[in-house]
Amino acid sequence: MQPFADGTVQSCPYCGEEVEVEVDALGPSSETYVEDCPVCCRPWTVSVSREEQEVFIHLGRDDD
Repeated sequence: MQPFADGTVQSCPYCGEEVEVEVDALGPSSETYVEDCPVCCRPWTVSVSREEQEVFIHLGRDDD
């Protein structure tokens, strides 16, 4: 059985704090959305790509 959500520890691209980011394991092969850092409240661009059983997450800055 495949999990409903995958989590990974990422560093906020603004404040550098490590935070856990969870995304749905099932979904489109790629998606992008905005989420606020729970520490500094600045908005990240969350890029998610899914390849078979793996989920890849990248956090970007709004000014990148």
